[in-house]
Amino acid sequence: MTKRLLTAALLLSVSVIPAFAAKTSLVVGMPIEPPGLDPTVAAPVAIREVTWVNLYEGLVRIDRAGKVQPLLAKSWEVSPDGLTYTFRLQEGVKFHDGSTFDSADVKFAFDRARDPKSTNAQKQIFAPIASIETPDPATVVIKLKETSGNFLYYLGWGDAVIVAPETAAGNAANPVGTGPFKFKSWTRGDRVELVRNPDYWQKDKIKLDNVTFRFISDSQAQVAAVKAGDVDAFPNLAAPELFAEFQKDSRFKAVAGNTEGETVAGLNSAKKPFDDVRVRRALMHAVDRKALVEGAYSGFGQPIGSFFSPNHPAFVDTTNIVPYDVEKAKALLKEAGYGNGLSITIKSPQMAYASRSAELLSAMMAEVGVDLKIVPTEFPAKWIEEVFKNKDYDVTIVSHTEPLDIDIFARDSYYFNYKNDKFKTALAEAAKTTDEKARYAKYAEAQKILAEDVPALFLFQLPKLGVWNAKVQGLWENSPIPSNDVTEVSWTE
Repeated sequence: MTKRLLTAALLLSVSVIPAFAAKTSLVVGMPIEPPGLDPTVAAPVAIREVTWVNLYEGLVRIDRAGKVQPLLAKSWEVSPDGLTYTFRLQEGVKFHDGSTFDSADVKFAFDRARDPKSTNAQKQIFAPIASIETPDPATVVIKLKETSGNFLYYLGWGDAVIVAPETAAGNAANPVGTGPFKFKSWTRGDRVELVRNPDYWQKDKIKLDNVTFRFISDSQAQVAAVKAGDVDAFPNLAAPELFAEFQKDSRFKAVAGNTEGETVAGLNSAKKPFDDVRVRRALMHAVDRKALVEGAYSGFGQPIGSFFSPNHPAFVDTTNIVPYDVEKAKALLKEAGYGNGLSITIKSPQMAYASRSAELLSAMMAEVGVDLKIVPTEFPAKWIEEVFKNKDYDVTIVSHTEPLDIDIFARDSYYFNYKNDKFKTALAEAAKTTDEKARYAKYAEAQKILAEDVPALFLFQLPKLGVWNAKVQGLWENSPIPSNDVTEVSWTE
């Protein structure tokens, strides 16, 4: 063979070598394993982080900017009095089992959620509903008893996703929704696997074929898994002290974003000494929030003085209402009859931020004569049983990552055991106010009441420290709603 022919043959052989295709699988790491996979019947955020818009969809969705967007409802109209919502539904949508989605499913899902026996964690979403009508398969008419300024926004939460009557009872272990991914398997203690839904109504938008959620609680193991490539993305890395390493490594993208997670040390107001506001304020005066953020989260996170996200336009800074003041803390404890000391316990979930915060709080409390003993508590199972359900605790610590959830302090049966009629009135007025400026003013009033009354020690807003392979694109940098939304994720080649 001549040199010219040999060169031509080599060029031909190179030209038929296929280009490398972009990956179509993704492994996402999470620090907490969900106890089930139905967000409409249980509170833990980890359920929504796996399932929201990936497996299940609602009438609307909250986008990465926190705005309401159409989803299963392609459009809607609101009556001038704000009491009637008419939704026009997408047509041709099917559930994962092949059954057709229509208005009857919406009525079933919402009636189920607002049933007195429902265990939906956000039943207040549905409380204003007077009736649900289905004039045809593609139309839903919801009539309210009273106006609800946030009604559309609430319908974008994971608690308001649409489930079918044929499969709802089994969704906790075998989820069936209308989303772009279908449930494949769940290896308890390890992972949940999803596969692409071939019949998805927007299937051309989805780039991934397989998504695996791996559960890794230990922060050092999280870092090791990302560096080894065993996990492609960890949207909420629990090792803030190592985050800077990833920011310097070109193999990864590391983004310090924000969440809706207010980190608080809840106080059991039904028990002594927490039924005394002087004690609650004394404990708050003992907390150096800036030092806490530095020690627990390497400086990431924003100190808060009440229970409201700094990301929301109605936020007011209340950190100076009960500021860090050791001498004031001691004086209030003495006035309340605890001048010789006080011994209490804090039930701390095993999450890194909670454990670190509990240790720092214990040291700070010692400075004012309070012996705060740490009781490690498994999360979610044991914490939910002992604290959330049975209210068997003195102090506890957890981040509440649902958006706009200040109303939990208005629920008499919630684990804080907190009751304040003035707060309830302000919040009720905010809820039914459709004028945005007036509603925000009521939210500001409610924030100040909580800051003064201290039903919990308001600590800091949980940051979102996301780390993922630099070739992965489309992950959310912030968390306006608790979810690991992978519907827009793809790999670059």
